[in-house]
Amino acid sequence: MKHKFLKGFLVGVVASAGAVASSVFAFKKSYIEPVETKVDEINENRRKANRKQHASHQG
Repeated sequence: MKHKFLKGFLVGVVASAGAVASSVFAFKKSYIEPVETKVDEINENRRKANRKQHASHQG
């Protein structure tokens, strides 16, 4: 009886850890990465606008 409890407990712990890991991975993919890419796009556009602004005043 003791071995069945231990085996079930370990399977439950592994399953719970897998569920937590997959939810963290899904959260990262759906929320964090799109925000990072948007920030990168904004910074790139800011750099382009800054170059254009300085180039237009070279006269």
